[in-house]
Amino acid sequence: MSISVQHISKSFGTQKALNDVCFEIKKGEIVGFLGPNGAGKSTMMKILTTSSLADEGDATVNSFDVRSNKKKVQQCVGYLPEHNPLYLDMYVKEYLLFNAEVYQCEKGNVQSVIEQTGLTPEAHKKIGQLSKGYRQRVGLAAALLHDPEVLILDEPTTGLDPNQLLDIRKLIKEIGKQKTIMLSTHIMKEVEAVCDRVIIINKGVIVADKKLEALRDTEEQLIEVEFDYRVEEAFLKQLPHVISVKNTGGFVYEITFNTANDMRAAVFDFAHDNKLKTLQLSRKNKNLESLFTELTK
Repeated sequence: MSISVQHISKSFGTQKALNDVCFEIKKGEIVGFLGPNGAGKSTMMKILTTSSLADEGDATVNSFDVRSNKKKVQQCVGYLPEHNPLYLDMYVKEYLLFNAEVYQCEKGNVQSVIEQTGLTPEAHKKIGQLSKGYRQRVGLAAALLHDPEVLILDEPTTGLDPNQLLDIRKLIKEIGKQKTIMLSTHIMKEVEAVCDRVIIINKGVIVADKKLEALRDTEEQLIEVEFDYRVEEAFLKQLPHVISVKNTGGFVYEITFNTANDMRAAVFDFAHDNKLKTLQLSRKNKNLESLFTELTK
């Protein structure tokens, strides 16, 4: 087992950040650790990386106890914190060589992680000159320097533009072919793009732990559509296989269907036949969206 968490609790004053948390992550899994802001995600990750101690409970990484065997845990974990700590006046390669020296890694690993994370074109630049996406790559490169078996990534795509987002997702998925990854986020699309499994935490308590496959294994689907003017919900219920219709604001509607067939074309044709202009049309993972919303209200 790469990560094992048993009955972990942690408080800050009177606030309980984690309350009797239990879960396990097998070797080779990419697990999305989901939750709203303040749910306890970062606190759990800090405990697993030995930068914070739990008040109660036990946790191990690669069978090493996070409390009594900190150095061994640190040697097998690569950590990218939410606020990526970088020296902006250092050059990319200089920074990574500095990290290799601090953590007593092989300096020959530096060129390897630069190539692995796609930093080669930027390696001669100062970190302060890089875009947010490339700064995240530098953080990932630093986390990979000692070739850890487990990667713990706290909100790795926060603040990235769509192109940077796609690049980092692709990189994480590629790294996940060889390593166990625990990925903290509150973005559903992040999980759908890279993860095998999802753990949802809310107010310090695990409220769901499911394989993404199981969440997708349903005939229900959710279509979001925006028209050029407001229509009656009953009107949209004329569509086949409709379970429910909900106006989410303005001219935007969420339509739930009970069929495995992609209903976007049917919605578009229905709108066209009824002289409605379709301004946007997208299919969502109904179960994941709904589950998260229901459990973290």
